[in-house]
Amino acid sequence: MKKPEPPVEGKRRLAVALEYSGKGAPKVTAKGGGEMAEAILELARQHDVPVTQNKELVTLLAGLELGQEIPESLYLAVAEVIAFAYWLRGKTPGT
Repeated sequence: MKKPEPPVEGKRRLAVALEYSGKGAPKVTAKGGGEMAEAILELARQHDVPVTQNKELVTLLAGLELGQEIPESLYLAVAEVIAFAYWLRGKTPGT
């Protein structure tokens, strides 16, 4: 089964990495297009970090600054991504 391709901005791939410590809101820790997006995705694969694809969400997140917490308007969408990542790992928040 072929893995899904990351979102594309124009004809460039686009990737955003988030960090969530369980306190406060998730923060943007890496972002970029083209080769930078490929590097972000490769690091995620190397470290078994779950990756999901959502063109609209990644486009909005890419507009944030590095280290910036996500805005409240994106909480629900990002919460769904975090819940998916926990589910993939067979975990629940706090475990």
